Amino acid sequence: MSDDDIKKAALAVLAEIAPEIKTDEIDPEVNFRDQFDFDSMDFLNFALGLGKCLRVEIPEPDYPKLSSLRGCIAYLAPKLAGN
Repeated sequence: MSDDDIKKAALAVLAEIAPEIKTDEIDPEVNFRDQFDFDSMDFLNFALGLGKCLRVEIPEPDYPKLSSLRGCIAYLAPKLAGN
């Protein structure tokens, strides 16, 4: 799975959880909570939704690694290599 595929999946899950987010304006380097109103429940739903969407197990202690778009790609790319 490519970085672009991971990015598209993450943006799709974000749009589902918080439809008011303008996904085309997200800065991949900046923490989601610093860019838009994204509380802890939203983030939990995002982490769970991303794991389900990509069919990958994301342990709860690793959730903070998903706090930005770049973080999602960096964390998930090795897990999804070859998929």
